[in-house]
Amino acid sequence: MRTRAEALVADTLARLKALTPVRVIGEVIVMVATILLDLWPGPWAEQKVTGWALAGYVAVYLVLLPLRHVLPATVMIGAAAIPFLGPALMVVLSYTAGRRIESWVRAVVSTTITFVVVVLVWDWDVRPIDIEPVYGMLILITIFGVGVALPFLVGRYLAQREALVQAMQDREARLQVEHRMLSRQVRLRERSRIAQDMHDSLGHRLSLISVHAGALALDPSLGDKQREAIGVLRSAALTGMGELRAIIGVLRAEDGPDDDPATRTAESIDSLVADARKAGVLVSLVRGGQAHPLPSRVSHAAYRVAQEGLTNAAKHAPGAAVQVTVKYEPDALVVEVRNNPSRSGSPTGEPGVGLIGLSERVRVAGGILHVGALPSGGFRIAAVLPYEETALPGEPEDEQEELESPRGIRKWAGVGSIAGASIVLVIIIGGFTYLGAQPVTEVVTQQNLDQIHEGQPESEVVKLLPSGDEPLVGDGERRTHASPEPPGARCVYHVTDEQSYRDDGVRVVRFCFRDGKLVEKKIHVQRTKQ
Repeated sequence: MRTRAEALVADTLARLKALTPVRVIGEVIVMVATILLDLWPGPWAEQKVTGWALAGYVAVYLVLLPLRHVLPATVMIGAAAIPFLGPALMVVLSYTAGRRIESWVRAVVSTTITFVVVVLVWDWDVRPIDIEPVYGMLILITIFGVGVALPFLVGRYLAQREALVQAMQDREARLQVEHRMLSRQVRLRERSRIAQDMHDSLGHRLSLISVHAGALALDPSLGDKQREAIGVLRSAALTGMGELRAIIGVLRAEDGPDDDPATRTAESIDSLVADARKAGVLVSLVRGGQAHPLPSRVSHAAYRVAQEGLTNAAKHAPGAAVQVTVKYEPDALVVEVRNNPSRSGSPTGEPGVGLIGLSERVRVAGGILHVGALPSGGFRIAAVLPYEETALPGEPEDEQEELESPRGIRKWAGVGSIAGASIVLVIIIGGFTYLGAQPVTEVVTQQNLDQIHEGQPESEVVKLLPSGDEPLVGDGERRTHASPEPPGARCVYHVTDEQSYRDDGVRVVRFCFRDGKLVEKKIHVQRTKQ
């Protein structure tokens, strides 16, 4: 519980820090518009309130609207239980809950509880007109669907699309970094191949020229001029070999002329640690195991692991103690750099792309790199490098699968929200379509009307009248233009099946009963225009 509370506080503080003038203005506009729509004299106000009651309502709105960003599900459910809250506020709260709730399980549970609360607080007895329960339930579902479900699903859909766009942007940035790394790796491989070819061909030829010139200079039959010419030739060959070595060194350099693998080896880690001490880093070096001959690529990768670890510690945990371990295991070389937590209490930044390049360098050498935080709060970089030379690895086999993954995300992102909104609309539209197709009024046929006469027993008259449910509009809607009812009589009103457009209204027949007999049968026109 304490952890969740701390996370809630941290999230709230982060949101406050991320506020911009545009967001503040937008929030103020939403609050003002919601209050003006829901509270009197707004167009959606359900009751007229003034004075202190209106001020209290405004205060509730001013509390719930900002609180929806911190506790979206709780505020949405709680607002559904407050009778005087208007539709505009529920739309805003539901939309925000849809955007803020990440888990689909929590989303389903929150909306279900909200619907249950709406059903419990719905007043089934007090209705403006006499309607059937099925119509009341349909109206309730419509209100919930339009005021809660649809805004919630729209907010959830937009949140999913926003997360997808952010994920695609992050992936694009990562792919750009990886593309630069792969391009650089291909370039380095080509440079290494060219250097190897030059070393094998030109170096061998120049060495032969130098050796033959040296042997020729020992011939006693040569004169001074010939010996001088041979010396110039041998000197030129030696100079060419030196220049060739320099060119090969430049071609093989990965990070510049100072990145010579011949001088940056596992044995050079001692000097690297010594330089770090001179710079003020509290670093110790631990060596273990029996030294083993290492291929140049492996030895250089070991040096780079130690170098990157010291650089990371100095950058992200200044002042912390660092330990460098170089251990020759029976089957592999282990190079590890671990540092204690920063003296300031928190790291100064996140690890950069240097670790990505280091991982590629270790992979090219045939090793495995592990990078991660320590339980104590420090950081650890460790590499396991083989003793044997390994072939340069090709492209990752799972690259195609990795590239296809976002397609699946793009294909399915937001589908759940769209499907949910479609279901809500189908229920609402389908329900009203079905009810609209049902007959709402049963009429008295002219044949039955002719068989009914005054003085007839009520039981016989009732058999000739419509026996179905009452229509959507009650009796009061059909007696407005009728004459006064006979004293002491009970009257019912029915629509006749013979209508005329000349009447400018609906023909209604009134049957009045008293003492078990029909005392009046009278037709009047219920006007449609007042």
